[in-house]
Amino acid sequence: MINLFFIVIFILGIVYLIRFRLNLKYASEKTGNALYPTSQKDLNSIVIPGEFQVMQPLTKKTKSYQWVKWGTVGFIGLLTVLIAVVYWTDLLHQSIISIVHLFFILISSIKHRGNFYLLSEGLILNGYYVPWHRVKGYEIEKIIKWHELYGLDDKINYGYKLEVKVKNKWFQPQFVVIRDQVQLDRILALLEKHGVEDIRDAIPHSGI
Repeated sequence: MINLFFIVIFILGIVYLIRFRLNLKYASEKTGNALYPTSQKDLNSIVIPGEFQVMQPLTKKTKSYQWVKWGTVGFIGLLTVLIAVVYWTDLLHQSIISIVHLFFILISSIKHRGNFYLLSEGLILNGYYVPWHRVKGYEIEKIIKWHELYGLDDKINYGYKLEVKVKNKWFQPQFVVIRDQVQLDRILALLEKHGVEDIRDAIPHSGI
C-alpha cells in the first residue's frame, strides 16, 4: 500500500514537471511580441522575489530555460528508476524519509527564474501565460518601513509590490516588485487598457 501511494506521488511529480516545461516553452514563444518590458531599462525595473535579482529575459537561449529543459528530462528519467525500485524492492520501507526528502529537493530545483510580461492577448507571470479574461485584477503595495518586504534587499526598498490575481486558480502566481513610479504607471496603464483593475477599488465599501 505504501509503495502504491508513493508511485502515485512520483507520477504526479512527473506530470507537474511536464506541464511546467510545456507552459514555459509556450510562454517563451510569446515574449517576442511583448508590450512590456521592451528594453533593458524596463527589465532592470522589475525585481523577482525570493532571488531579489532584476528580471532576465525569458527566451529559449538562457541558461535558466536550458536548465528546465534538460533538467526535466533527467529528473523524469530518475523518477522512472525510483518508481521501478520502489515497486520491485523494499527500499522505500528501509529509507522512506531519505527518498521523500530527495524527491522534493529535486522537483523544487527544476524551476525557471521569475518573469513578468504584458502582451496584447494576456500576460506572463513566472513562466505561465494567462489570457486577459482569466485575470481577476491586481493589488499594489508601497514597500516602505514596516512593510513585510522592506529591508530584505536595497533594490526593493521604496518600490512597489505588484500582485496579479488569476481567476479559478488555487495557488496564485508570485508577485513582482517594480522599482519606480514611472515604470509602474506604464504597467498599470497597460493593465487598465485591457480591463484589469485594482481589486481593492472594485470592493464595495459600506457607508457608516
